[in-house]
Amino acid sequence: MRALALIDGEHHAPVVRAGLQASSYEIVGALLVGGTEKLVGGEDYGVPLVDRLDEVDADVVVDLSDEPVLDAAARFLWASRALALGLAYVGADFSFEPPAYEPFPLPSLAVIGTGKRIGKTAVTCHIARLLSRDRDVVVVSMGRGGPAEPQLQATPPTLEALRELAHGGSHAASDYLEIAALARVPTVGCRRAGGGLAGATSYSNVPAGAGVAAGLEPDVVVFDGSGAAIPPVAVDARALVTRGDPMRAGLNPYRLLVSDLVVLTGDADEEALRAVKDVPVIRAGLQLAPAEPLRGRRAAVFTTGPAATDHLDADVVHVSRNLADRNALRAELDSVDADVYVVELKAAAIDVVAETALERGADVVLAGNDVDAPGLDEAVLDLLAVRA
Repeated sequence: MRALALIDGEHHAPVVRAGLQASSYEIVGALLVGGTEKLVGGEDYGVPLVDRLDEVDADVVVDLSDEPVLDAAARFLWASRALALGLAYVGADFSFEPPAYEPFPLPSLAVIGTGKRIGKTAVTCHIARLLSRDRDVVVVSMGRGGPAEPQLQATPPTLEALRELAHGGSHAASDYLEIAALARVPTVGCRRAGGGLAGATSYSNVPAGAGVAAGLEPDVVVFDGSGAAIPPVAVDARALVTRGDPMRAGLNPYRLLVSDLVVLTGDADEEALRAVKDVPVIRAGLQLAPAEPLRGRRAAVFTTGPAATDHLDADVVHVSRNLADRNALRAELDSVDADVYVVELKAAAIDVVAETALERGADVVLAGNDVDAPGLDEAVLDLLAVRA
């Protein structure tokens, strides 16, 4: 295999040359990533020096650098750059392979994230609703609780249908059900297990789900990621949803490098993002959005995060952030007295909250999150237009 080596000036040139000669790879070039202590001028490394990872034809990047020139964050950034070019990245005691993506024949967009509970599914719903105004749209969603075989949810599921799924042992709040219920477009549910640092999965049935979606012959397919895992499908464009300061966390720069648009749902340094890749950045706010009017009724609200409730058309008598903690949720439900239970379709929404509410004769209203993101619609439409 042909390799490009990363080297630094903290190593004496003869030592670097010896390391290159001892490599099991065919070293076709070297890139000096920093360090000056042992540079005297005119160093001969025995291979050409290059300025970019893609300047030579290579299969793998071999990291022969070290602290203090490359700390962990800097190494992950170099690894991300290599993986985004389809190159493996290896060092003394580590090895990364670029994720593999299955070909897909139809116009497509993926929504991916840098973690869980950052608003990714809300953005997917928003984009699906946007595109469905004038196109046939199918969403393929993968989740850690998805079905054993790709499952087409052709219509929005009813509350009773969700309860039946829960009674049968299925995860009745899987992302594909949330998307079908709130975006109101056909959605194919898939599952995945495990997630690598660059977003690959240990197992998924998404390629089979992509086949189901393609068989419906829609105008566009939206692939919904799971946490920080990326759908293993070669799409036309990707939108990355993130919050906080993600670029110094592991291989998150890879996720940015393979994306065409960033949606920020929290505080983040836009310049730090653009230092990795010059990409459109859209700031977005999320607002809890019940699927039907509450009409001033006494409401108990259940979410997985700090969703505001002061805008709701309800007398809010209880707010819970414990939707993902069944033990805590059951404990607090004992003291809840409300006419309507407003619940995000996540975690224990159906098997705990909805069951309790209906046993008490109360109503259940599902809720999603509206995305307020000036410029997002135009950016998404532009992406698909460029790739049409």
